[in-house]
Amino acid sequence: MIAEHQSVWNNCLQLISQHISEHSFSTWFKPIVPVRLENKVLTIQVPSQFFYEWLEENYVKLLKMAILETLGADGRLEYAVVVDKGNEKNQPYVVNFPQNNYTGNNKPNKNQGNGFVKFEDIKSPFELKSLETDIQQSNLNPHYVFDTYIEGDCNRLARSAGFAVAQKPGITSFNPLMVYGGVGLGKTHLVQAIGNEIKGNLNDKFVLYVSSEKFTNQFTDAIKNNSIQSFTNFYLQVDVLIIDDVQFLAGKERTQEMFFHIFNHLHQSGKQIIMTSDCPPRDLKGLQERLLSRFKWGLTADLQMPDFETRIAIIKRKMQGDGIYIPDEVVEYLAYSVDTNVRELEGVLISLIAHASLNKKEMDLELAKQTLKNIVQDIDTEVGIDFIQKTVSDYFKIDLKDLKDKTRKKEIVTARQIAMYFAKEYTNHSLKSIGYHFGGRDHSTVIHAVQTVNDLIDTDHTIRNAVAELKKKFKMRSY
Repeated sequence: MIAEHQSVWNNCLQLISQHISEHSFSTWFKPIVPVRLENKVLTIQVPSQFFYEWLEENYVKLLKMAILETLGADGRLEYAVVVDKGNEKNQPYVVNFPQNNYTGNNKPNKNQGNGFVKFEDIKSPFELKSLETDIQQSNLNPHYVFDTYIEGDCNRLARSAGFAVAQKPGITSFNPLMVYGGVGLGKTHLVQAIGNEIKGNLNDKFVLYVSSEKFTNQFTDAIKNNSIQSFTNFYLQVDVLIIDDVQFLAGKERTQEMFFHIFNHLHQSGKQIIMTSDCPPRDLKGLQERLLSRFKWGLTADLQMPDFETRIAIIKRKMQGDGIYIPDEVVEYLAYSVDTNVRELEGVLISLIAHASLNKKEMDLELAKQTLKNIVQDIDTEVGIDFIQKTVSDYFKIDLKDLKDKTRKKEIVTARQIAMYFAKEYTNHSLKSIGYHFGGRDHSTVIHAVQTVNDLIDTDHTIRNAVAELKKKFKMRSY
């Protein structure tokens, strides 16, 4: 006796064969194996993700017609996709995906949801009790919002795109949205701000923030506990998936395979995907090519090191939030001295506030310099700008303040240029920062000074000897 699911599928095949060529029927329908029939939901097993996608893109109307004719208006189709064929050590396993609900124009109907799987039916370690707006449920930090994310030239594109996504998740062309940049530049702040904005305005949306490490650990646990389907069902419910540091998926083949399936299904269902990485997709190593190609479907925006004006704004916003006052000269000194990333800048500011409070001192320039010596690598070095300026002024027997003044006396100009030359060689300060420490001069002045000293070393033996003597002093200091 033929099983009921086999009989239903045979009837579907008979209808389908009447509408396509024999070659297409043999290629795309004969390999399908019916698995089960429960509550008018027919599950069919397909051999690969590509096979599943091809059916959904090219034969979805035909399949829905066949299910309608065979099972009636309540009939549904579910795919069991073979995601790992297994080997001698690992058994094959499949993941079930509900068929997308399509309208007549073959596009996802966002008013109908994403298939027959109901959120309340999930019984697994990944189960959520409800879709209420509890921020902890989405793993979002409530302090990461757009109001505290300072806009500048370094992040304008990413911030603007992020805000657009927050207003219309899944609808803009920025899907997926990939934000990349170095450590401490605000990637996590920005993507969580998008999530918090969506939850604030669209509280019916299920927003989930997860690091790639946590995603990998959850998937590994699902394999161990034989709960892969529950894991998949959980992620299929997400309306906005934010995954941080996707570069850490490199080399994890099975995790990438799973993420690929989830990514495809969410994207096809009109759900929003947001990701961060430390480099653009083209430079990501150890990731499957088909995954990288999908990362490029939407918008890729970078975050760069904040410029001086943006760093000033960040410090002032932090001051405003904490209700403290810091003199402008100290604010400028911090902004010039810490030009690496936002995280380090905020860390220095917190340390400065702590030093002033615990030691009951005024937050002046001297305290700022002492604080930075213990934190910032640029300042921490024994050969700092202050030491270079003092050593050069002593060597040439000129007043230290003359190095920072506007005087154009030849001997002072030469000494100033040599001091700038050594500041460039022995510290990690930017050209802007070096110029700031020499009376607020711009970076072009520093470039000119360095080039001039290099030329004089080649042509003027007096300058060459002076540079050699000073270099000995700096090398001894750095030991």
